[in-house]
Amino acid sequence: MTYLSFTFHRGLERAGLPRLRIHDLRHTAATHLLNKHVHPKVVQELLGHSTIAITLDTYSHVMPVLAKEASAQMSSLFPNRGTAQAQTRGRSRAAYATSGPVAK
Repeated sequence: MTYLSFTFHRGLERAGLPRLRIHDLRHTAATHLLNKHVHPKVVQELLGHSTIAITLDTYSHVMPVLAKEASAQMSSLFPNRGTAQAQTRGRSRAAYATSGPVAK
């Protein structure tokens, strides 16, 4: 055990915290940064990974959450999507094209 690890574990014990590895803190920090939308390239540089692929492969479990949030952001760009679909329901594409949208 290195002096750093010894000191770290002694501090955890004195604080009444569970034993964990310093590496666990590194992983937790990277996960939180990605969840806070810090660009993966920045996280890669902070961690010292040689390529962004290493960072993305290691933290891919964070990406589904980010993908869901991105999807919600895209959906918010089109807030009246359901209204437009309801207005055109029952009309053929040709009828819609020649007459224009239905007035409210």
